Amino acid sequence: MKPRIVESVDEMSAIRRKMQGVIGFVPTMGFLHEGHLSLVREAKKKTDIVIVSIFVNPTQFGVNEDLSEYPRNIERDIKLLSNLEVDYLFLPTNEQMYPEDYKTWINVEEITQVLCGRSRPIHFKGVTTIVTKMMNIVVPDMMFMGEKDFQQLVVLKQMTKDLNYRTKVVGCPIVREKDGLALSSRNKYLTKVGRRNALCLQKSLLLAQKLFNEKIISSEKIISQISNLIGKSEGIVDYIEVINPQTLEHISQLTKGCRIALAVIIENTRLIDNIEIV
Repeated sequence: MKPRIVESVDEMSAIRRKMQGVIGFVPTMGFLHEGHLSLVREAKKKTDIVIVSIFVNPTQFGVNEDLSEYPRNIERDIKLLSNLEVDYLFLPTNEQMYPEDYKTWINVEEITQVLCGRSRPIHFKGVTTIVTKMMNIVVPDMMFMGEKDFQQLVVLKQMTKDLNYRTKVVGCPIVREKDGLALSSRNKYLTKVGRRNALCLQKSLLLAQKLFNEKIISSEKIISQISNLIGKSEGIVDYIEVINPQTLEHISQLTKGCRIALAVIIENTRLIDNIEIV
């Protein structure tokens, strides 16, 4: 069943006002992969009506980032969503979301300035603004987000709490290729060699877990070892951090339940991944 495609903000809002039941929402930038589809399946399980949005949000891309090259294939995306019997696909234009006189931004303090926020200083302002706008249009009961973008998940949970949204933000597990690489639309940029080198992200996280199992708990020591592993795969470390999963604050010693998050540049492509220490 092909989803009903809605391109107008006013039309999407009007349709939403007539809906009954529990509404699930999956915001995406398209070029869908199994990670996105796992969010849709979870939404199908837990809600009555599922709305997916596809919008490559220009305000979360910095200067010299890959906005113009970001992969797109809307026909394929529609086919994938049809196979999952998604109810609505919201496809707004830039002009719909950011009219010429647009002047309003949403900013979450502190937790947007660490990790990815250090090297992408405008990114989260764009993310929180567009998600706020989408939520005001779609008014979902539940919004489904992947844990691969762990900082984004924490930021959006904080935002919805602070702004008194009744929407529940649901985090869903990372989906990986068979060899362990976390699924990402940007994986398309990698050559065969780069694709192989990119496996260092998960390998380094698994090494951290192994070291923790061996009673090595110093964040400094573990970061040093996994940084060396990444370097051997020609990866350039943007950051490696051991963090409190609620506050994103750096912690000096690993404990069960903490997260290790990292961003690594492989062949000019910036990839992120994380793991919960168990």
